[in-house]
Amino acid sequence: MSRNSIPFTKMQGLGNDYIYINTLEHPVPDPAAFSRRWSDRRTGIGSDGLILIGGSQRADFSMRIFNADGSEARMCGNGARCVGKYLHDKGLTDKTEISLETLSGIKTLTLLPDAQGAVSRVSVEMGAGLPLAVRRAEGVFLEEEIEAAGRVFRGSAIDVGNPHLVLLVEDALAAPVAAAGPELERHPMFPDRANIEFAQVLDERHIRLRVWERGSGITAACGTGACATVVAAAMAGKVSPQGCSVLMDGGVLEVSWDPRTRRVTMTGPAETVFEGTIGL
Repeated sequence: MSRNSIPFTKMQGLGNDYIYINTLEHPVPDPAAFSRRWSDRRTGIGSDGLILIGGSQRADFSMRIFNADGSEARMCGNGARCVGKYLHDKGLTDKTEISLETLSGIKTLTLLPDAQGAVSRVSVEMGAGLPLAVRRAEGVFLEEEIEAAGRVFRGSAIDVGNPHLVLLVEDALAAPVAAAGPELERHPMFPDRANIEFAQVLDERHIRLRVWERGSGITAACGTGACATVVAAAMAGKVSPQGCSVLMDGGVLEVSWDPRTRRVTMTGPAETVFEGTIGL
């Protein structure tokens, strides 16, 4: 490997795919620029963004996330699960419970190895799920109407370490994700933009969800989006907070929310797609 190339691992959780680099060994000088370049699905590796794994003075490891457009995200649940698998598979830790520093605080990863010791599922303690403070007179936005793409939606703004707007719809598959998503992402209520969820409650333990992620567009799955959706739906009395299956285009996440402590836990798969080197 030349001095001008760097090893990477492409990983995905429910189709939410990122490029992972161990910056303890291979620093990335301009991660925003490289995320834009490497994430391009025609001329680069192809991904929803770039995740840098590093050291931490507050936790076992740290994670930085850059979206495909170069913007830095505060947290990604699917990405965090893959970090847990990466650390295990690369022999960087022998722990099954790992603390991970992110821009939205320290998260706890619990690795769930199978009988052969392989890790394909990880649980993430995501922190508190709360109403999001938005830029409007009332300060929060809960079960209220909002208009986009010529339609009126009803939803709630939720904070799970990053900002989300959860819209409850009758049919998630028919929802105008591509049309309404970018408009709502940049709504004046959200000074830092927001992730947009189009959620159809199937019953008290099942939700069908489609996602528009800020900085990445339509993605197959969003871990924090699934968590925010369960919090919003539970607050509205639509689902059981003790455990809910969230079906996205990429697969299913299991999410629970404790209304007393407001803590959210998410469990789902993590998979390595391929590895390689790429030039700096």
